[in-house]
Amino acid sequence: MTAALSNRAPVLSITLIVGATLVGWPHVATVLLSLMETPAGYDVERMIALYSTLPRMVTALLCGAALSLSGALLQIALRNPLASPTTLGVSAGAHLALVLAGLFAPALIAFSRDIVALIGSLIAAGLVFSLVSRRDISPVTLVLGGLVVSLYCGAAATLLVLLNDRYLASLFIWGAGSLSQQDWSIPIGLFWKLAIPICAAGLLVRPLTLLSAGDEAAQSLGASPARMRMITVLIAVALAAIVTSSVGVIGFIGLAAPVIARMSGARTVLSQIVWSTLIGAFLLFLTDNAIQLLAGSLADFVPTGAATALFGSPLLLLLLRKTKSLQTPSSSPAAVKRVSIPFPVTLLGCSLIPAILVIASLLFGRDTSGEWEFIYSNATADLLLELRAPRVFSAAAAGSLLAAAGVILQRLSRNDMASPEVLGISSGAMLGLAFGLFFLASPHTGPMIFCAAIGAFAIMGLILLLNRKSGFQAERMVLAGIAFTALLDALVGALAATGDLRSLQLLRWMSGTTYGATYDSATVLFGLAIALPGLALLLVRWIGVLELGPGAAGSLGLPVSRARGLLFCLAGLMTAAATLAVGPLSFIGLMTPHIARHLGFVRPADQLLVAASAGACLMVTADWIGRHGYFPYDMPSGLISALVGTPFLMALLGRHSPR
Repeated sequence: MTAALSNRAPVLSITLIVGATLVGWPHVATVLLSLMETPAGYDVERMIALYSTLPRMVTALLCGAALSLSGALLQIALRNPLASPTTLGVSAGAHLALVLAGLFAPALIAFSRDIVALIGSLIAAGLVFSLVSRRDISPVTLVLGGLVVSLYCGAAATLLVLLNDRYLASLFIWGAGSLSQQDWSIPIGLFWKLAIPICAAGLLVRPLTLLSAGDEAAQSLGASPARMRMITVLIAVALAAIVTSSVGVIGFIGLAAPVIARMSGARTVLSQIVWSTLIGAFLLFLTDNAIQLLAGSLADFVPTGAATALFGSPLLLLLLRKTKSLQTPSSSPAAVKRVSIPFPVTLLGCSLIPAILVIASLLFGRDTSGEWEFIYSNATADLLLELRAPRVFSAAAAGSLLAAAGVILQRLSRNDMASPEVLGISSGAMLGLAFGLFFLASPHTGPMIFCAAIGAFAIMGLILLLNRKSGFQAERMVLAGIAFTALLDALVGALAATGDLRSLQLLRWMSGTTYGATYDSATVLFGLAIALPGLALLLVRWIGVLELGPGAAGSLGLPVSRARGLLFCLAGLMTAAATLAVGPLSFIGLMTPHIARHLGFVRPADQLLVAASAGACLMVTADWIGRHGYFPYDMPSGLISALVGTPFLMALLGRHSPR
């Protein structure tokens, strides 16, 4: 079968266009009816149709097309199926720049939002490339750098919005991608602003076709691969920045649409660009109209960007299941300089450092009046200890559990991107918690951990099932994890949007705070934090043998399936317990295994110990800052942990790798 005949992208695009038209037809019919029957002049229905419904539709098509084109250009130029404005930190950089300008230099916003967003995007993209430029720029390394920058920018922007809600309240919905319109200014502006980069992208088809043949082939024909990549990335960044400055962060389209087009059979550069753009435009159009149809009068309060995954994720997962390979170059973990420290010394250090930090966090801080002092000099020491102890021990336990789970997942899958958060396991645990909260008569700690564990195991099992035939290819697992995470986050968000009082507890969990910790929950969690990583240490030989591959592990007498299943279940249980305490947004499971490895602790037992210790320290520090930094208000420790941990990881990533 020829490539042209196997290309299903046109069929998929036409199906999406028909589906989007059918879903959007009620709105279109309302607009047409209003325009035909109502005489010109002031009329509410006519004004809504002309200045809200139609501009919103046009905006959805333009934004979907621009973001998909941006993702397609990045994926083709970088030969990386995981590249997108979101995973490379471009959208998060634009968002943070707009938030900072709104707070400290509003005149810049008045002058040009696009320039502010473009500068933020360029800084974020430049930071990503500077982080990974000293190492081999493999797909996974590049996206890891992008996720780190995106995580930091996203956490900083969210924290600034939380601390300045009086000035930035409108950014809550805008930041999640809102297509609501009140006139034609945004779609008309978008059309003219996007026209130049879209035309420039059209001129890149031939150079990118040369580049797709390989750098040596392109150079032999007189082209400069580095210059072509730089120009392509700049155009992609400009497209994403213009959209972000107009409607906020719409994250999933830029990654999913190009991947869907490729998995549908689009092979040439021209077909990938054309079909990605069409698929993205009508996927966003379909999502936005479905939201308006289902949410009714509340449609303006449901960010389209957050709900895009409801339609895109199932399509991406279906095509991922039918695709054998993403045909990307394989990558190996970056080399690091190993340290040689006796295991007992490592164990002692990894026990003492968190213990000292826990004691310091209990003893020093603000009292009930906001004054800084040591607890033993305060008359209400017992009360302060009762307030602090459950939260501190919960934070330490959750941090060590997530870190240990991250080490197991990364080593078993041989995937630097694997972690409970990125692979969707934390979101699965969150969905289990939501189910328990809404449907259990008495949602206490024990049953809730059970529900979270079921959710985590279910998602982990689905990801393993989807990737079983490909040998757990790194890019496929990350794509499946991103799709599941986006889908589950949208479902949990829909539950929270019902307005039920239980949704407030759900939102608290999602923000990653230890505010609701009690002595009972902290005791259970702390016990699990000792038992489960301890069990993982006992099974550490299995981890080392399984890294050799199934064939070699089986020849050494290891029951491969049973060992792999037990270790994955252990990681799932750790994730479920930790998610109950700090929610799904901490990213401790992604950061700390890399921190341990880049510090030189490469052996499985050493990495497990150091990562668990680093996770506990990060979460205790984040909890302390969250409780005292903006007293008397409380900031989510899961959010703070990203701000504390990512600069450290950036510094480690930016170091020269040994040759």
